[in-house]
Amino acid sequence: MARVLQPKDREVTAERLLDSSVRNSYQPDVDIDWDAPLVEGKGFLPEERVSLYGTELWERLTPEQRIELAKHELGSITSVGLWTEIVLMQLLARYAADLDPRSPHTHYALTEIGDETRHAIMFGKGLSRFGLPAYGPPKVVRSLAKVFGAVIGGPAMFASVLVVEETTDRLQRSMLDDEGIQPIIRMINRIHVVEEARHVRYAREELVRGLEKLSRPEREVHRLVTAVVAYSVVDIMVHPAVYKSVGLDPREARAVARANPYHHESRRWMAEKIVEFLNEVGMIGGPSKRIWRKAHLL
Repeated sequence: MARVLQPKDREVTAERLLDSSVRNSYQPDVDIDWDAPLVEGKGFLPEERVSLYGTELWERLTPEQRIELAKHELGSITSVGLWTEIVLMQLLARYAADLDPRSPHTHYALTEIGDETRHAIMFGKGLSRFGLPAYGPPKVVRSLAKVFGAVIGGPAMFASVLVVEETTDRLQRSMLDDEGIQPIIRMINRIHVVEEARHVRYAREELVRGLEKLSRPEREVHRLVTAVVAYSVVDIMVHPAVYKSVGLDPREARAVARANPYHHESRRWMAEKIVEFLNEVGMIGGPSKRIWRKAHLL
């Protein structure tokens, strides 16, 4: 288990994060050249992270089709990421409303809302720049998220935020120095990675503080909620409609992707760091552990 965090730690951390926000923040409208042409032959995702990689369907695709599919899968992941940023803003606003407005801890929560606003706009501009649909999550997930946002708080909220942020963060970090990836994608990733590092620190510490106050039955409830969110998020990252972009049948291709051991490994790789942390602090365990395994995150 992580060490017990004292109340003063919260304010010290917040002060440091606020200082970092002043020194290391971006303005996507200025820092990204949205009019720069795409570089012919460069990709949008590492090939091994595309859901069909290594399958018979993948072998049938031409190099151009593989790039096109990767672009649409990135668009789907981005659409889901954009949506989760907005959900996170709502959660943080509700959380901050109950805090002392004089506290640096509160000030950082509000600063993070500002960061997430810029990220959502950046992702939206990226989808538009690449001519991609706003795939996003299915209606049922959107509806369930409204219930989640209205009733869930504390450790489950912060753990769920971390699952979303740290899985996408690992994928983005892997592309920062990859010369085979489009430069504009690498710059979007760089901005998000730098600013999300602060959000992760904030959420990890709040999660540990919240866990210290839970009874054993309460912990099981928070474990279950987090596991369901993790399963849902990784399952909706690649929308079935992306396969239409290269002439594949969405149902067939989705079934192939779901059975693809390479895709399972990518999921585990993306979630490796956050799963390790959640295991360490006791947020993965008990009956809900089966959900993590079913999602191919363990």
